[in-house]
Amino acid sequence: MTYRVCFVCTGNICRSPMAESVFRARVAEAGLGGRVEVDSAGTGGWHEGDGADPRTVSVLEEHGYDSAHRARQFQPSWFARLDLVIALDHGHLRALRRLAPTPEDAAKVRLLRSYDPSAGADLDVPDPYYGGMDGFEECLEMVEAASEGLLAAVREDVEGRVA
Repeated sequence: MTYRVCFVCTGNICRSPMAESVFRARVAEAGLGGRVEVDSAGTGGWHEGDGADPRTVSVLEEHGYDSAHRARQFQPSWFARLDLVIALDHGHLRALRRLAPTPEDAAKVRLLRSYDPSAGADLDVPDPYYGGMDGFEECLEMVEAASEGLLAAVREDVEGRVA
């Protein structure tokens, strides 16, 4: 049985595709590629069909990550097939929980940085869209830091399942 994780930000061109790419690499490195499926979406559909922001692509490629991506909007019907929905900030968290058809679906929504023990109280990944490259680099650092804890949690869930 495949475990499915979806990362969600606003437009699905900066933060969530970055998180998707980094986490997919972590899953593959851990040997879980055949058991964990990773994708991403946006709370809005403004960029549907577009590739990732060129700055996201640049930062991902510079650090050895895959940058292939097409933006899409998160749909409430997806909750039924997803095991975990990872929000990149509190606004996304609230929006996703409002979209959830059931309390069980709402409980699937978590903040990415909640998996980073060094994150402190500020669990938002800032939106780098209106800034320079340093914001994209900072975003990648936050995503990478949280990915290890997220991988441990997903591994525990996957290994706890009966195949």
